[in-house]
Amino acid sequence: MINRERLEQFLSYLASQRLCSPHTLTAYRQDISRLASYLEGCDVPTWADFQRPQLEGWIADSRDAGLSIRSIQRQLSAVRRFYDWLGRFDEAGAHPTHGYQLKRIRQDLPQVLDVDLMQQLLDAPAPKAEKEALLWRRDKAILELFYSSGLRLAELAQLKLMDLDLSGGLITVLGKGRKTRVLPVGKMARTAITDWLSIRPQFVRAPSETWLFLNQRGTRLSERSIQMRLVHQAERIGLDRRLYPHLLRHSFASHLLESSHDLRAVQELLGHSDIRATQIYTHLDFQHLATVYDQAHPRAKQRKDETS
Repeated sequence: MINRERLEQFLSYLASQRLCSPHTLTAYRQDISRLASYLEGCDVPTWADFQRPQLEGWIADSRDAGLSIRSIQRQLSAVRRFYDWLGRFDEAGAHPTHGYQLKRIRQDLPQVLDVDLMQQLLDAPAPKAEKEALLWRRDKAILELFYSSGLRLAELAQLKLMDLDLSGGLITVLGKGRKTRVLPVGKMARTAITDWLSIRPQFVRAPSETWLFLNQRGTRLSERSIQMRLVHQAERIGLDRRLYPHLLRHSFASHLLESSHDLRAVQELLGHSDIRATQIYTHLDFQHLATVYDQAHPRAKQRKDETS
């Protein structure tokens, strides 16, 4: 019987030593538990007896279950890390995932809002209804902060008043892996946040509430609620795009890179530990430049006319 106690010990290690988020721990538990169930069904007695044929069978089983290549890659990553940890106890066996690679995924370019659409969104007039106008002042601060500082949804939802330094134009966020970074807050975002703070006391129900963004019950505005408010505001102004937090983060990164061409600075602002995660925006920038070239360069226009 597979020793599932090792999985619990591994998760405890990730939580206490690697400071992994609850979301990450849940994903690891799900992926490795699924492997354990598969191995038990194949009469594999221990973790060390897991070999390449079972690995290939498990992957085939995952595909049959409808998992995408990306999800299977995530599973493989979890198993590799688990077996690296098992190696400390000489229980990893041949470590069958070493050297095993799935077909490479084509990485689609991230979607972004162009500058004009972003201006349309952020400069939209307030609703006429008093209650909706009040909520718009909060939502506008959220939108401005997303676009100003490139925050992830979880980072923005967890902000507290003490994280904000309006006089210095800075905000401190807790990112992936519980890594802290200090980010600049632009002028328009500071103005919108100051406006929100002037009406925030109307939302407070408990004096001890320190979350930056509150719902109408006076508690923290949840991640799901933020997503829904973005959709609501996009629909209200007639934006013909689905609006979601990461679209604003992508737009922040793309627009900043187009203007600065400083990849390292954008990496730091986004909180990417690996610059390869940031480099996708260089491809997006190149795509934009190529379009401008085809539209503007005389020889490019001539070639295009000849082929049409």
